[in-house]
Amino acid sequence: MKDLRINSHPILEVRKRNKVKFYWNGEELEGIEGEMLSSSLFANDIKIFGHHPKDKSPQGIFCANGQCSQCMVTINGLPVKSCMTPLKAGMRVEPLENYPKLSRDNKIPKFTPPKELKTDVLIIGGGPAGMNAAIELSKYNIKTIIVDDRYRIGGKLVLQTHKFFGSQDACYAGTRGIDIATLLEDKIETDKSTTVWTNSVAVGVYSDKKVGILKGMKEYILIEPKVFLVATGAREKSLIFKGNTLPGVYGAGAFQTIVNRDLIRASEKLFIVGGGNVGLIAGYHALQAGIPVVGLVEAMKEVGGYKVHKDKLARFGVPILTSHTVVSANGKEFVESVTIANVDEKFSIINGTEKTFECDTILVAVGLNPVDEFYKKARLYNMSVYAAGDAEEIAEASAAIYSGKILGAKIANHFIKNKVSIPTEWENTANILKMKPGKTFKMKTTDKKEGVFPIINCIQEIPCNPCITVCPKDCIKLDGDSIMNIPIYDIDECIGCEQCVAICPGLAISLVDFGKSPDYAVVTIPFEFKKGTINVGDIIQSVDIAGNDVEMVEILDIKDIKKNDRTSLLKLKVSKNNAKNVIGIRIQKQFDESDLCSMENIPDDAIVCRCERVSAGDIRKLIHEGIYDMNQIKIITRAGMGACGGKTCLPIIENILKQEGVPKEDIVVNTDRPLFVEVELNKFSTRENNDE
Repeated sequence: MKDLRINSHPILEVRKRNKVKFYWNGEELEGIEGEMLSSSLFANDIKIFGHHPKDKSPQGIFCANGQCSQCMVTINGLPVKSCMTPLKAGMRVEPLENYPKLSRDNKIPKFTPPKELKTDVLIIGGGPAGMNAAIELSKYNIKTIIVDDRYRIGGKLVLQTHKFFGSQDACYAGTRGIDIATLLEDKIETDKSTTVWTNSVAVGVYSDKKVGILKGMKEYILIEPKVFLVATGAREKSLIFKGNTLPGVYGAGAFQTIVNRDLIRASEKLFIVGGGNVGLIAGYHALQAGIPVVGLVEAMKEVGGYKVHKDKLARFGVPILTSHTVVSANGKEFVESVTIANVDEKFSIINGTEKTFECDTILVAVGLNPVDEFYKKARLYNMSVYAAGDAEEIAEASAAIYSGKILGAKIANHFIKNKVSIPTEWENTANILKMKPGKTFKMKTTDKKEGVFPIINCIQEIPCNPCITVCPKDCIKLDGDSIMNIPIYDIDECIGCEQCVAICPGLAISLVDFGKSPDYAVVTIPFEFKKGTINVGDIIQSVDIAGNDVEMVEILDIKDIKKNDRTSLLKLKVSKNNAKNVIGIRIQKQFDESDLCSMENIPDDAIVCRCERVSAGDIRKLIHEGIYDMNQIKIITRAGMGACGGKTCLPIIENILKQEGVPKEDIVVNTDRPLFVEVELNKFSTRENNDE
């Protein structure tokens, strides 16, 4: 059996891990004590966790975030989510082939009222928004409790190995997400007014203005806050296509969790669906972990993410196919290949354009939905409630940092009588950080062929300014007052310090030096891959901003210094005629594609509800019968009644209603009812009954 653990990484520290024995289906395996059981199974190359009792379809990871029920297994006969269950030595795990039957004895557990607490502020979600709100509240000594379902606070920051965009002063631009998480966590740990509950889940909001919390996954507590802040982030959207529930089809967050948090090689060949920043960044993270990316498709004519992210993948050899979509995931028990096709202006598949790529993983990154059910329910019950970060509006993590800061100040005004002023520039910065990419300009180059100077391949309006903050000669400036403006530079003042090359989050700056030799130029480029990927003396293919071949170049030097924060600088020997065009090197081969027969666009047998195995055809049939009430659809089909509580399927059903031409005003949306998170019944009983 393969060991798929990552033992070296260019950014992440691989620490010594305590290995323990556990059992899968009676076979002894080795895992890491305390890591999520799903990750230990993945590390042992086990990706099918069971078969659905309804149709025997194979089940595996989808969200790796406790939001669905695809990864359920049984331990001691009880079903659990493997992505939320820490591994213990000796644990005996079985595939979930059939749901266990309820006990038929007449024993009734004893229930007593849960413990209750009061606090000034309750924050659910310890990501960038929740953390920054707490830091702001701590300035005024306001009693705050942060609840987070992970082993540490930080949210998605703990998965983000790339450097942040935005303003360096406002949101740590130029610093890696993993390091921002630690910086914020350290600030909160020193604050006596803030209490942090990790491994704790908010399960419901009630009409008496209390919030139910499962503390430490053991003790159920009701908290009554004076002010409630929902900073729960977002959950990934699903996508309907043939084979969309096969093991090997999962979200970008799940992929980053397995690879960047647990250091497991989650795939041998990865294919990405979705060209937003989430998909583009996940592709880069895959390459850093040594996982080949065989392609990326985006249905729009251009990717929705930052151009610098797209350019990085193109330079490293990833085919990026716009005006394309996924047709099917192919395989019997797990993904073996993916079929894609061109789409027309109405996003309909153009038959005859299908192409198939061999892969074992399809990463779905087609957008996010806010986790806002807690916020909506709290508003219904007239609680003093706010939403921050993605729970309020889907945007970049840098925007969530500022959203939390502003909401923290607003909440502080509840306690100190409107004496906390919120500077106008805070609101302005927050709005800028939420903005989508702006105009893309034509690349401008200089005719200069002497001296040393940067080439800045950042030609799209995005919020980012680290390069202007590090230049010791102030050579680089923004072409205007906003951080959305593109950078411009004075090449005559450059001293070749390389700091702009090292700090650029988009890896979009090179440094050209014509003075090293009369025969060639030396081009310095950033490089963030593990040692040994390339070596001094190697001859390798150089590429331009779009990933086109330029010329074969020699690696003259590899510069690794602490100041550059794990970004190596490569010195390339390049002909003087091509020096200003070289921005990267190709690190993976380009993949071939093979033809496949035409397939139907959106088949009726594609699964909408993963938990109850309800198909798109089942939903369409009811719509054609005139049923537009999602509550009624739920009752008839059981879609939304599974273990995930409709978190994945209900947004899809609403979209199908719209696609079938049902007017928005005729759609009756689903009624959310607590509990929002499934909880073992014994957690509500008295302590002495918890083991039964």
